Order: sequence, then C-alpha cells, then structure tokens
Amino acid sequence: MQYRTIAGTDLRVSLLGFGNFVFGANWWGQFTDDDAVRLQNQAFDLGVNFFDTAAVYGDGRAEQLLARTIQYAGRENLVISTKFGYDFYSDPDKGSQRERKQDFSPAFLRQDLEQSLRRLNIECVDLYQGHNLKLPQFHDDLFDTLEKFVRQGKIRHFGVALGPAIGWREEGYKAFLERGAAVVQTVFNLYEQDPGREFCQIAEHRGCGGVIARVPTNSGILDEEFSSDQHVFPSGDHRRFRDRNWLVYGLKKNAIVRPMAAKLGLSLPQFAFQWLASFPSLASIEPNLLNLEQVRQFAWASDAPPLPAEIIEELNDLYERDFDLGPDAHPCAWKSSVAPGGTIRSSFQDPTPVLSAHAQA
Repeated sequence: MQYRTIAGTDLRVSLLGFGNFVFGANWWGQFTDDDAVRLQNQAFDLGVNFFDTAAVYGDGRAEQLLARTIQYAGRENLVISTKFGYDFYSDPDKGSQRERKQDFSPAFLRQDLEQSLRRLNIECVDLYQGHNLKLPQFHDDLFDTLEKFVRQGKIRHFGVALGPAIGWREEGYKAFLERGAAVVQTVFNLYEQDPGREFCQIAEHRGCGGVIARVPTNSGILDEEFSSDQHVFPSGDHRRFRDRNWLVYGLKKNAIVRPMAAKLGLSLPQFAFQWLASFPSLASIEPNLLNLEQVRQFAWASDAPPLPAEIIEELNDLYERDFDLGPDAHPCAWKSSVAPGGTIRSSFQDPTPVLSAHAQA
C-alpha cells in the first residue's frame, strides 16, 4: 500500500481510501452489518488506513459500522473522516434520491458533530468535511465554528466534499484559497478530469492541501461494468439520470484505452487508478469497494509502478481531443453555483491567474 501525507497536515493516508457510503444506501446491493464490517476489516488488513464516511449515510448506519472497524483496527492505526451538513434528523431517508435538507448553522454543526463522535465511538475526527457545501453556504460563522472544533480537539482538520453531481469549481477554489481547507473531495477520473485536475494544481502550487477523488471509475464505465450502450438501469440506480452519451461514448473510450492498460499488465480500473495516482497532490482515491476482490485489485494498483510519462502524455492528449470521437463524447455538463441555469459546459480552466490574483490580494 502506498501512503501519502496531505501537505500542511499530519494526516498520512492510504492512497486507496475506503468510502463506506456503499453501506448507506441500497444502490450497490444489500449488505448485512456483519458483511459490511468484514469488508472494512479486510481492507484494513490489506493496508487501507483511510476510512471516509458521513453522518447522513444510512441515517447514521455507516458511521456505526465504521465504529466496529475502528475497534478492530485500533484508533491509532486509522485516519477517520466524516461529513456534516445534512439534517437527516428532521428529514429522514424515505427511499428517494432527492437531495436532503441541509443545515450549516453553528448550532446544527455542534449537534451533528457530537452525534457523529458518539456513533463512531471516538473523541476526535481526523478530517471533517462539509458535505456538498455550496457557494452561498460559505459563511464566516461556519468556518469559525470549524476552527473552534479544532481548538477544542474535536476535529483535527476540515475540508469540503463537493457534489452531489460533478462541478462546483468555485466552491473548490474558495475552499482552498480563502478558507484553508485541508482537502477538497470531488468527482475525478480519467474521463472527467476537471475540475479535479485544477484543484490538484492549486494544492500543489500552495504546497498544502490535497484532493480526494471519488467516482474514480466514471460511475462504472472504467470498471467495465457495462457491455452494451443499450444497458437499461433499474429504477433504483442513480446512473439512470446521467447523460446517455456518458455510456455510449464511455464504452468507445474504453476500447481505445484498454490496449494501453493491457500492455502494462493492468486491468482498466487499475490503469485508471494509476492515472489518478500520477498527481502528486492527489491524497486518496475512493472507488466503490463492494467485495474483497475489488479491494485486492485496487490495493495492488496503489503500490504498482507509476504509469510511464509518455502514457500519461498520450492520455492527456486524447482527453483534450475528446478521444477523437467528436463533440458528443465531451464530458457531461457541470453543476455551477454561479452560472445562469445552474450548469456549464465542462472545460479546463488554468488556475494560474486565480492563484496570482490571490497572492497579490
């Protein structure tokens, strides 16, 4: 297992992270409590020390399951992250896929943190992330409260987890440049490279902070989960809401990339994992880990030789050209807090001018 220290912190995290959100909903199948804990424990046995959960996952269930792995592994051997901001106490899960009620007030944060500490059965959270925090919610009293938690020893560092959909560029920039976030978590993968790539450049330029990549296999495309672009998603599968071109052209991109992975003796998901690992400020990668074989596959990839520079350059060139598949193969539109209509076309924005302006200010 490879471990990386998040710059500017004392957090040394496994490159392969375990996000136990898969136990907070039935989107990825049903897991008994014992099955879930067993898989978490097996991940620890294979070198995973970074476990990322959230209060809202399963309305507290995922945190309670993680508490059992903390007991198994020993608190001192783990880096524990959880998230805050969804008021599931007054807005419980009724089986829908709508976004739940949020509350980032100081009073709710205090309540939410105490409940998380109780469910996790720990005294301090290593990393506390604002869950799908949006630009209008970046209030001084929120971050003043987080700083107070640090001084009280209830959390060690804080960050933001952006979502639920891909995008929210302005939130990531603001978190790093104005609020001193230790991490920005975002959808980031070989076929959806930005804004994650931009966040990595900002963290590297600052010399502090790290990026956590979620959805690293492009919602199952790079897992080779689908054999046909006619795949029909069941009603409970959140991916049925994705742009259909994501599936149609994702399979075409796989056909281009697969031979490159095979030459290196890598599966396609391992290849995609290694591409993410090529970013120095990428702290941890969180694929959906549903069984022991997947944990083993990614644990091996996390300590494999890095991708050759010429392969990375070729991949970047292909991405810039939409893999020569035409405009319909372009990554899906992003969500935005500032754009009219709330969405923008995905694109790379060189963060250098923003960094320069921030330094001058």
